[in-house]
Amino acid sequence: MDVTRIRALRGPNLWSRQTAIEAVVHCAPEERAIERGAPLERRLRELLPEVGPLRAVGTAEAVPLARWLEHLTLALQARAGCRVSFSRTALAPEDGVYQIVVEYTEEKVGRRALELAQQLLAAAAGGQAFDTEAAVAQLRAIDEDVRLGPSTGSIVNAALVRGIPYRRLTEGSLVQFGWGARQRRIWAAEVDSTGAVAEAIAQDKDLTKRLLAAAGVPVPRGRPVKDLEDGWAAALDLGLPIVVKPRDGNQGKGVTVNVADRAHYEIAYRAADEIGEVMVEQFLPGHDFRLLVVGEKLVAASRRDPPYVVGDGVHTVRQLVDIVNADPRRGDGHANALTRIRLDDIALARLDLQGLAPDAVPANGQRVVLRHNANLSTGGSATDVTDDVHPEVAARAVSAARMVGLEICGVDVVCETVGVPLERQRGGVVEVNAAPGLRMHLAPSFGKPRPVGEAIVERLFPVGQDGRVPVVAVTGTNGKTTVTRLIAQLFAAAGLKVGMTNTDGVWVDGHQIDSGDCSGPKSARNVLMHPDTEAAVLECARGGMLREGLGFDRCQVAVVTNVGAGDHLGLNYITTVEDLAVLKRVVVQNVAESGFAVLNAADPITLAMAQHCPGGVILFAVDGHHPALVAHRAQGKRSVFVEHGHIVAVEGSARAQLPLREVPLTRGGTIGFQVENALAAVAAAWGCGLSFDAVSAGLASFVNDAHNAPGRFNVMDYRGATIIADYGHNPDAMRALVGAVEAMPANRRSVVISAAGDRRDQDIREQTQILGAAFDSVLLYQDAAQRGRGDGEVMALLRQGLRDAPRTSQVDEIHGEFVAIDRALEALQPGDLCLVLVDQVEEALAHLERRIAEASEPVPA
Repeated sequence: MDVTRIRALRGPNLWSRQTAIEAVVHCAPEERAIERGAPLERRLRELLPEVGPLRAVGTAEAVPLARWLEHLTLALQARAGCRVSFSRTALAPEDGVYQIVVEYTEEKVGRRALELAQQLLAAAAGGQAFDTEAAVAQLRAIDEDVRLGPSTGSIVNAALVRGIPYRRLTEGSLVQFGWGARQRRIWAAEVDSTGAVAEAIAQDKDLTKRLLAAAGVPVPRGRPVKDLEDGWAAALDLGLPIVVKPRDGNQGKGVTVNVADRAHYEIAYRAADEIGEVMVEQFLPGHDFRLLVVGEKLVAASRRDPPYVVGDGVHTVRQLVDIVNADPRRGDGHANALTRIRLDDIALARLDLQGLAPDAVPANGQRVVLRHNANLSTGGSATDVTDDVHPEVAARAVSAARMVGLEICGVDVVCETVGVPLERQRGGVVEVNAAPGLRMHLAPSFGKPRPVGEAIVERLFPVGQDGRVPVVAVTGTNGKTTVTRLIAQLFAAAGLKVGMTNTDGVWVDGHQIDSGDCSGPKSARNVLMHPDTEAAVLECARGGMLREGLGFDRCQVAVVTNVGAGDHLGLNYITTVEDLAVLKRVVVQNVAESGFAVLNAADPITLAMAQHCPGGVILFAVDGHHPALVAHRAQGKRSVFVEHGHIVAVEGSARAQLPLREVPLTRGGTIGFQVENALAAVAAAWGCGLSFDAVSAGLASFVNDAHNAPGRFNVMDYRGATIIADYGHNPDAMRALVGAVEAMPANRRSVVISAAGDRRDQDIREQTQILGAAFDSVLLYQDAAQRGRGDGEVMALLRQGLRDAPRTSQVDEIHGEFVAIDRALEALQPGDLCLVLVDQVEEALAHLERRIAEASEPVPA
């Protein structure tokens, strides 16, 4: 078994909406399947019992080895605690080749699970040992390392419930919510509106206390100290017991409370000094409370208790710690609800104060405290007390957060109870935290969890907002780049800053930020990450969808211009038009329920996608009497078509129209495929709620020249002859171009053409068969990229297409695109027409413009 072409599908894709690993599996005849009940099946089920019943693929009786690989990969992740359920195996057109798809929650875990599943299969087949528990432990460790922690995860989950899209910007906790101009970002529980000054103040505990005191918030007395002796002098001045802590620290690191003697002080000083400058302050008696403030509200409160064990008269302190640490909720770091207790120097000092050592056996029922600071990161526990907080205590917490300038703030209070104002007891605020951990509120040891993630999301996005900008996804066989550009123009006419991706590059607010073929998910994500994007129009080509899925979770409008006879068939296991349609309809399947699919009613395969759309459907066609369009209109649904020289948009009894003569792209309605493109763009704008005035203005201002829409039926004049440059490269495009060219007067018609080698033989031949019936002369040139073809192979196929051409009387062959263009220009006479099917679009158009400029220069006397 050979596993190749492993891909991570990071967005909605051909197979599902879930993120998934896709792999191609090649199996030799003798290893393709496992008979039911065979020894190998029994061995696999012994190694991984979680694998459920498996079914065969196609008409086979036995279960393919590829399907076993699929289910083993899924089962390993599930056993490691990942929430995965989707997987699939499909037969590829090649004998013995399968495509397997397995859902993942974390890409690194999914990839490693596939590798381990291969190893498990090989071990079982070879009668070798395989340590399933070690494999699962490895996956669990990777998952804990890369998945979002509980604080960030709670915010992300709350956003997902609200329908707010998110994207991790790093492998850590930096997350973007929403898109474009409406995005917000968090870093764990810190939001993007938190200023660096506020964060720096919170880090400086001495400055924080002085500011809080100025705001009337009770705080303990204390000061920074220069060295060990200065600290002890401060302690004596304040009066024992004291608190020793770093001036700049977090997560309770280096903090020691209730220090009552010199020996304990020296240990505490060393612990704080390892972190940074040391502070000594007054010890406040009572409990440690964390109050969480979001905006101007107290949303949760917990009492934090230091780590402790309870003696049973049998076990030592060390053994009791091990028993407590065996709780599955406890782990290292912040991935678990609780943290393991450590027997470090601080814990040993606390034991010594209680007359104990790690190997001592406490009396039955004796409470042994291992720290006095109660941070969860040191192994403490938390009890929810949100409902007990006195309004004045809550007000002091909010005042503390506002004084420092934190939008999300963890306020640490020490007092006997939060049910009484701090001033009536000897309580005070000891710290504020800029990026507070949320674990204690999400999964308290005692009491009920609090929806703190929801509170933070509501602060970022008030009810009714989801952080989305309008997104239009455009796909199809032909016309998608022109339609993408035209829709972007309509949005711009409505006053929006538009992010656009297509096969020519990426633009935001009219400025190009990337070049090349940018019709894939990476470019889409970049546009949706750009802070200027107020609307996004994204061309979605087949390659990107196959390689990685979509770059967004859903769109407001999905446009499918056409499928027709298809293109690029035979590549990546997309062998038929039906296969291509299933891929193209991915954008339709991921339309928002409030959105629309814009579909070409004249193309049956495209029309059939309507049943897969979760939202509404807008049909378009040049012929307003097309049966599908008439039936759609009769149901009161949205339709766009041409009637009496006008673009007409109809919904029920509502009707709007625009003269085609005011749409330069269509040359007065004479270019049929450009009329279709205009209809699709109008329908998309309508689906996004743009005004018809903006649509009219946008259509009128869209000039189809080489700069605005390069390679999309660019019409130029050359010494009285007409030149048309176009990037058409499949039979459907040739038919559309022939129809448009035949509507334009010409004495003699010529065409310059090549073809890419990654098309099927019949597709290459068919292009020149179509052109041979419409042009007097054909000039063939060899494409710059043969794409797997031998020298001259493509030219030979093009010649075969012209063998019985009814009109073409002259066929020439040239090596080099620009040489071919020059030869064609030399032969042109006034009144002639030449269609140049460009390959290197930008370079070829620049070459044509130079030749035209040279021809218009006056001849020297």
